[in-house]
Amino acid sequence: MPQNAANTHDGLPPSQRRWAIVTIGLAIFITVIDQTIVNVALPTIGADLNIDDASSVWIVNAYQVAIMLSLLPLASAGDILGYKHVYLAGLVLFGLASLGCALAPSLLVLTLMRVVQGLGAAGVMSVNMALVRFIHPINRLGHGIGINAVIIAVSAAAGPTIASSILAFAPWPWLFAVKVPITAAAVAIGIYALPETPRSNHSFDLIGAVLSAIAFGTLIAFLDALSRPTPLALRAGELLLTLSSGYILVRRQVVGASPLLPVDLLRIPMFSLSLLTSTCSFLAQTLAFIALPFHLESIGYSAVDIGLLMTPWPLATAVFAPIAGRLSDRYPAGLLGLLGLAAFAAGLAALALLTVRTGPLDMVWRMALAGAGFGLYQSPNNRTIQASAPRTRSGGASGMQAIARLLGQTVGAALTALILARFVPGALSAIWFAAAFAVLGAIVSAIRLTDLPQPKN
Repeated sequence: MPQNAANTHDGLPPSQRRWAIVTIGLAIFITVIDQTIVNVALPTIGADLNIDDASSVWIVNAYQVAIMLSLLPLASAGDILGYKHVYLAGLVLFGLASLGCALAPSLLVLTLMRVVQGLGAAGVMSVNMALVRFIHPINRLGHGIGINAVIIAVSAAAGPTIASSILAFAPWPWLFAVKVPITAAAVAIGIYALPETPRSNHSFDLIGAVLSAIAFGTLIAFLDALSRPTPLALRAGELLLTLSSGYILVRRQVVGASPLLPVDLLRIPMFSLSLLTSTCSFLAQTLAFIALPFHLESIGYSAVDIGLLMTPWPLATAVFAPIAGRLSDRYPAGLLGLLGLAAFAAGLAALALLTVRTGPLDMVWRMALAGAGFGLYQSPNNRTIQASAPRTRSGGASGMQAIARLLGQTVGAALTALILARFVPGALSAIWFAAAFAVLGAIVSAIRLTDLPQPKN
């Protein structure tokens, strides 16, 4: 029988834990591949719906923006309603929206369904790590987080292949339809396997949720405007609205006992430094992921070659993430993060030094070094973010962890577009910027090795 909240302090029984891991794995798989397979299919979808390339990008943007705007409110809802209930509700919404995407007759309907799908994915992402904390015993938390990292890496690597395989035999709506039965299976297993968790008795901060949505929404709009010819007055207005709404949000949250934006958790040095490390690393990864195809194309590789040559990166991450997860149960995250991000930076620098004379095998070790370094850092860092926050604030910690990742990815994408537009050669410059941010992340990680206050468990 499933455990109740009172017995989950040291994880679930082994049999129930295995099924809970299956639920988490299926949920991660469908939400991660959703981003990669849609990117691959954009030209096909655009041609079928008779829309231009610029308009088709909103099929991706709508999903990302919906996630970013709703992560913190849903993480707070998880503290109040229970992580299991928010997680399963998010999965149900994701599945229904996937079916809506498959049946969408126009760009408008598809975009609206993608917004709903993003809200469902945010329900999963906002409390995912909080649930992992209650599924695994504390002495195996790093191992559990390592499993998550493997699934994420494998899903990201498999996404383009899955998309190509489906499109070879079926029209694009099947990219969304295939996720419906997987979602149904995850919900069915999750009802039994996921643990009931303690609930907070504070009320939901509706005003804070609105301010959070405004702040992050206008931030995304401002970053997007930096890479396009946009009127200066519009950019200034977006920046002013971002800063003012963010300031009011923080002022409101400082006085709250259980704030929507967990300002109190940011006062824990280990927590805030780990978030900053995460932001730097995902910023670097996004810069590299976007810029590398352009750089490889400039030295003579085809689109098919580029896809194959970049595969060692996520595969190396998948290999090293579980190893790092186990190591994080015994060694400090500051040390593992320093070593991992230093290797990540070295791999990026090696990729920036590619020339037309670089052979495929010579390129493979560079990609693998970058991926291995990222895998070595990620699991220990995620474990520390969760372990340094009180268990009763796991939802807020999980939401902030997802925000740090998405903020790094969003800023990284905007910065890449800006570098490609302003620097020559743009792609090569972006890779060097990525290496610099990886070094910055390594430095921040190393600071955690100093005498900081002990984490709260």
